Amino acid sequence: MKMVFNRVLYAILLLCGIVILNFSLFFLSPGDPTNLYFGPKVKRQNLETLRHQMGVDQPWSKQFQEWGRHALKGDLGYSWAKHRPVRDILMEAIPATLQLTMLALLINLTAGCILGILTGVYSRKWFGKIIDYLSLSAYSVPIFLFAILFIYFFSLKLRLLPASGMSSLIAGDFGFWENLWDRIRHLILPVSILGLMGAAATSRFVQGHMKSVLRQDYIRLAFAKGLPKSRVYVSHAFKNALIPVVTLLGIYFPFLLGSALVVEVIFAWPGMGRVTYEAIFSKDYPVIMAVNLIAGLLVITGNLISDLLYRFIDPRIRVK
Repeated sequence: MKMVFNRVLYAILLLCGIVILNFSLFFLSPGDPTNLYFGPKVKRQNLETLRHQMGVDQPWSKQFQEWGRHALKGDLGYSWAKHRPVRDILMEAIPATLQLTMLALLINLTAGCILGILTGVYSRKWFGKIIDYLSLSAYSVPIFLFAILFIYFFSLKLRLLPASGMSSLIAGDFGFWENLWDRIRHLILPVSILGLMGAAATSRFVQGHMKSVLRQDYIRLAFAKGLPKSRVYVSHAFKNALIPVVTLLGIYFPFLLGSALVVEVIFAWPGMGRVTYEAIFSKDYPVIMAVNLIAGLLVITGNLISDLLYRFIDPRIRVK
């Protein structure tokens, strides 16, 4: 119980540090949102008035105090570019991003673990070597190149899947099942890219631990007892090789969020990545601050969950 309390306290302090650092970087960055309105016919006095209305002419401490006071109440500010509450913008974008990341995480772990087992067990056979080479090649290719290739082949050449958006233009005329199928078709390309890119890394991680576990004495003892190979590989080897994989859960959150930004921009997916991309170019600080706060919270929560799961799965850590 003490360990859980310490980890939660550490996570809260880390989140506070991220928020302070994040706010400081934006405060020290050159320019402000009023640059968007700069022009030869715009008076300097009008820009100064606009800065005062936005509060960007105040000292760092006062700006941070004002932002933090509203953030604790759930008020993340008002978008300077879209002229809407930031909370409303994120409430529309977060479900779209979760659709991508959760499905991609499922493909990542499932395909990665299966391929890792196969390459670890059959590492000396041609079957395992081919999978190993393919996973290494996929891991080495930039995600934006994969996205462009997928669009070229599956959308432009074969015309099987849509290349952008979350739904078709005529989706409003569809029924429930037609809308569901339309959403699935739009999800296939971005989810496949995010999931398979992560699966390539997961398979190599599982493969390395699988090889290490297969050399242990208790595995040889299991074979000596005459247990079936499938039971030894799945119940004994993979179960122990899976323990370090739990730590990857905390790493996958920043990986998925960072990769989702690229994928959402390429596929015009209306999620947090695209919102962040548009906010950066328009210097929409309230939106960027809110997105970074949520991203930091997700990353810290993911690491906290993986750390607690690791201690729950491996009894040796609980003893220590």
